[in-house]
Amino acid sequence: QGQLVESGGGSVQARGSLRLSCAASRYTYSSSCLSWFRQAPGKEREGVATIYTGGDSPYYADSVKGRFTISLVNAKNTLYLQMNSLKPEDTAMYYCAAGGGSCLKPPEWNYLDAWGQGTLVTVSS
Repeated sequence: QGQLVESGGGSVQARGSLRLSCAASRYTYSSSCLSWFRQAPGKEREGVATIYTGGDSPYYADSVKGRFTISLVNAKNTLYLQMNSLKPEDTAMYYCAAGGGSCLKPPEWNYLDAWGQGTLVTVSS
């Protein structure tokens, strides 16, 4: 893992908001796919959201649709995940990942080329 660096995790109460950031300079200006994944203790990794730098609509998992927004700011070489109306079940380690080429929907971890170390999000009820 490496090449990408996440930040912005923390503890929040239910119905609160957090914004995760991912420094991804190698991928923000090329035709690339950037994604957010999460993994809760004892659960499988889940592809939460993905965005393609060449356009196309972002993808969201049903579990976060309408609450989370993925975005990319090229000028800052940064990928974001705005998380609103957080629920205790959103508690997980969140990872950003990136790769050249088009996006799979839902995203696949092993299809991508670079991954961050993760940032922990804890939502209390």
